[in-house]
Amino acid sequence: MKTAILGVFAFLFSLSIQSQNQNKKTETVTTTTTVKDHKGEHKVVKKEEIKQVQNIELNDVQPGTKNTEILSTPVNITETTKVSIDGQETIVDVDHSAFYSSNGEKFQVAADKSGYKVTNYNNKGLSLLRRTSNNNYIYKNDGKFSVGYFDSNGNLVLETYDEKTDTITKEVYNLQK
Repeated sequence: MKTAILGVFAFLFSLSIQSQNQNKKTETVTTTTTVKDHKGEHKVVKKEEIKQVQNIELNDVQPGTKNTEILSTPVNITETTKVSIDGQETIVDVDHSAFYSSNGEKFQVAADKSGYKVTNYNNKGLSLLRRTSNNNYIYKNDGKFSVGYFDSNGNLVLETYDEKTDTITKEVYNLQK
């Protein structure tokens, strides 16, 4: 009986140790608005949820020390906006439609029904960005497939696998402000 109880405590303790690998912060802002028009009165509820997750990495731990410095790691931010009009809820993604530049060339990213269309400044060279379930995007252009995401500065980052060299190349499209 003692070993069963000790086993349960050891299992619960190991779960609490594993959960301390990240700093997490979630903030939710709810705005309720009533709109009157020719069809009557409508209640619009907008919920904005901002999740921030930062992996915790420690500097070199010296034997016999109690305090260790934490290394600075990037913070992954996910924003989700839910709009409810008269009880029908829809999820609205953060719109990244804007102009970007890479290697001296300008590109326009414009939202469409399935993600984004990417064209160069002269509206030539159409590429597609399609959203995946984990807030990344699949980038398709002339047989080239990449994985893309928007970093914390709003820049579009594309990572492409090269079979010949067995490496991943990273291409950054800087947001034009």
